Amino acid sequence: MSKERARRRAAREAEAARRRVARERALARRARRRALVRRMVPAVRRGRTGRLPRYSRRERATIVALTLAAIVLIWSLVPDLALRVVLIVLLLLVLPVIVVVALDRRS
Repeated sequence: MSKERARRRAAREAEAARRRVARERALARRARRRALVRRMVPAVRRGRTGRLPRYSRRERATIVALTLAAIVLIWSLVPDLALRVVLIVLLLLVLPVIVVVALDRRS
């Protein structure tokens, strides 16, 4: 009886060892893959990147508020729907130029 138990325990331990080795190999493979991806993908820069973060929160809020006010004025003063849409699209296309001219700090 005890020989049978010892044999079953040895089989269980061998199976547990196989599972442990397989799990460690999988973890090592996952770590290598993550390291490779980390090397391949450029790092995300935090902080002030891009065009919009160059302005303060108050300046951005002012830009949005004035744009919305202009859209409301266009919508309320222009009677023709097609002309409204054209003017709003034109405003949104010209808005970056207006912002750079009005808020550019380099000059």
